[in-house]
Amino acid sequence: MEILAFDYGASSGRAILGKFDGSKLSLEEMHRFSSDPVMMRDTFTWDFLRLFHEMKTGILKTYNAGHKQLAGMGVDTWGVDFGLLSKKGALLGNPVHYRDTRTDGMIEAATAVVPAREIYGYTGIQFMKFNTLFQLLAMAKNDDPLLEAADTLLFVPDLFNYFLTGEKYCEYTITSTSMMYDPVAGNWAYDLLRKLDKRIDPRILPEVIPAGTKLGNISDAICSELGITTMPVIAVAEHDTGSAVVSVPFTDKKAAYLSSGTWSLLGVELDKPVINDATFNLNYTNEGGFGKSVRLLKNIMGLWINQECRRYWQKRGENVSFDELEQSAREAKPFASLIDVDAPDFFEPYNMPVKVQNYCARTGQKVPETKGEIVRCVMESLALKYRQAIEGLEQIIGYKIPALHIVGGGCKEKTLCGFTASAINRPVYAGPIEATAIGNLSTQLISLGEVGSLDQAR
Repeated sequence: MEILAFDYGASSGRAILGKFDGSKLSLEEMHRFSSDPVMMRDTFTWDFLRLFHEMKTGILKTYNAGHKQLAGMGVDTWGVDFGLLSKKGALLGNPVHYRDTRTDGMIEAATAVVPAREIYGYTGIQFMKFNTLFQLLAMAKNDDPLLEAADTLLFVPDLFNYFLTGEKYCEYTITSTSMMYDPVAGNWAYDLLRKLDKRIDPRILPEVIPAGTKLGNISDAICSELGITTMPVIAVAEHDTGSAVVSVPFTDKKAAYLSSGTWSLLGVELDKPVINDATFNLNYTNEGGFGKSVRLLKNIMGLWINQECRRYWQKRGENVSFDELEQSAREAKPFASLIDVDAPDFFEPYNMPVKVQNYCARTGQKVPETKGEIVRCVMESLALKYRQAIEGLEQIIGYKIPALHIVGGGCKEKTLCGFTASAINRPVYAGPIEATAIGNLSTQLISLGEVGSLDQAR
């Protein structure tokens, strides 16, 4: 059986062909493309039309390579961002990027109307300024005409699925990132939205469906355009971290996972959400997982800072590879300086090495000067943040976490994996690297009846 996964990340996307022979899953990359956002005047947006074009290109490349009998396809992306549709189904503007500044001050604006503890009680989601709730509040407060004209809100992967099939649904794992979903009630947090701002109309929110739902087939129009035969579109665990966690080969059910990429998401898999004073005070999040499970986790800034540092140096003609940066970090003096990787200083793009240096100067530390010193500072700071996140989890769940599984592209960072093992003083298992694509494909196989359960897939 052959199936196709589209995995959209913050800087690139891929079409990955999965081949399943009944016992083994093999992967082949069919198409890779940039997914870089675009600054349009003062707004940081996703170029959704181009991203949809790249999806059609990936389908066509796969078909032309001789894979003409695909049993299904699924799409996963980053969380929180969304598009709005008109009553006639037209896209109302490009989805705005979660790093856009429109949500500045929106946490404070929201909690001035509904207390923070009450918002958390409804949703169990970590307070981060880019949450969908705060994006919609920003639109409401700015009297954005697109919000008034909207008939349907769809998260980015649901938006892709709509333009493929015509079906309007929001999948559970991606919906859970929004801070608008009540995981206890199992539906949108309607009462919260009514209290927060009457301009946010709950009627734009469609039905929430579980991961693994068969949505429908690719439309006749797209099949005609591309010259392909149709295939089912499956709502996988559409949040990329939700798909990544599907792939974790747990050695122990009590072990933690770290989905390591632009963001680091460190948590445990549970049967039900944990929403109490401890999780609120420690700012942990309850996101959805496959099989209606809950991913109790902490969002951490991740490899974004080092990625932005490299982009800064590349723009200045210094074409250094990640391997070269890692080697120079290993040679730098340990624990010369540390940063809080989650500080607001590092959230927005551009000039990242300068931001690291300024942070160290402001906090009275030795200022890292060389590339190796800057990268080592970031890596050691990340490893200690992981330790802090694990200790917070243990405080919440009441047992010792025996090991950590690092999955995703970040598990290739051997130095960071080593720093992490030292910091948390317990085993660290690295892999799979293609965690998100594997989870996407595994969900499809379960939905199609080729794999019997999540445990079997793992």
